[in-house]
Amino acid sequence: MNFDRLELDESTRAFCGEVFDFLDEHLTEEVHQEEWETGAGHNVAFHKALGERGWILPTWPEENGGAGLGSLEAAILERELAVRYAPTITKGTTTLVLSAVVRSGGDDLKEEVLPGVASGDICFCLGYTEPDVGSDLAAVKTRAIRDGDEWIVDGQKMFTTGAQNCQYAFLVTRTNPDVAKHKGITMFLCPLDGVEIQAVHTLGGERTNMVFFDSHRIDDRYRLGEVDKGWEILMGPLNAEHGMGDGDRPELEQRGGMYGGANVEALRVAIEWAHDLESDGGCPADDPSTRRRLARVALDLEAMSCAPGPMGRIISSEYFIRDAADLIDLVGARGLLERGEHGSVGNGWLEYCHRFAQGTATYGGTTEVHRNIVAERMLGLPRSSR
Repeated sequence: MNFDRLELDESTRAFCGEVFDFLDEHLTEEVHQEEWETGAGHNVAFHKALGERGWILPTWPEENGGAGLGSLEAAILERELAVRYAPTITKGTTTLVLSAVVRSGGDDLKEEVLPGVASGDICFCLGYTEPDVGSDLAAVKTRAIRDGDEWIVDGQKMFTTGAQNCQYAFLVTRTNPDVAKHKGITMFLCPLDGVEIQAVHTLGGERTNMVFFDSHRIDDRYRLGEVDKGWEILMGPLNAEHGMGDGDRPELEQRGGMYGGANVEALRVAIEWAHDLESDGGCPADDPSTRRRLARVALDLEAMSCAPGPMGRIISSEYFIRDAADLIDLVGARGLLERGEHGSVGNGWLEYCHRFAQGTATYGGTTEVHRNIVAERMLGLPRSSR
């Protein structure tokens, strides 16, 4: 990571002002409240407002629905969306899939979906995980059988976050069960019309889904790439999700890394609690052990902020889980009170963080998967054997 201070020119500073003004106008308390209540990771009005500015695909040319921004401006926009807790999970899965659609989709498919993606009318989710497969995507069991110019899809996906917000799924299917498992996979951008989607609400308050494909017919034009050669197509979005994307975009520090942004606010809330005067005129911060425990969380946040890629993914999750539990233990019973309850610390933020932190060990691939990535791809160690 480059630790140099980034100096912004006048034009970039003006762009920052545009982003601040946009978020002040559109990222309202109502948007945050809806996200708190639903955990959907998406707000239709806010997403379409981004589309009107060309900020869903900010680096794309204006004639293609983007904003023609440079990589630094795009990085600034993404950072501010994260800092302000904008509901952009579905935006993230959509842009993650987009490169595969552009690279491997047919012209008619791209004409059908790309303008809608840019405007905010079309979103994509990830049709990866299955009940009996977990993180081993090559073991996918959802079958796609060709029938003339159509495919019949049968199977079940789980943890399909954002499916209720989306028109298409980036779907991993098994089309040839008689070859090595990596070689019999075909990818589709599958329309979700008529597909059964069942909500699953997590401990952390987010919504994910079970998605059922029951003899679901899709036209062959929704296939991405060649039959049985979908593994190569899948690798692009999968590597990006694992933090293995290209290094062209400038790195802007994100306090707390991938998941620790909520931990930043948790530390602020805990520090505020520690300085509240008690009946005897003192405060918890008078105790050296309290200050030491808060300082350790602050140091963890610095480490989480500086670690890149899969390494940062591991540290961000594991430190967040540890720190969220420690802050609850430090504050005591009031830290367990939920949002809206009288006497809650930070309006229930500590209680929320403790719940949310647990799931980060599985999001975007488990921390065990990322340890293998670090070992094999970064350290050059041999693949583990069963």
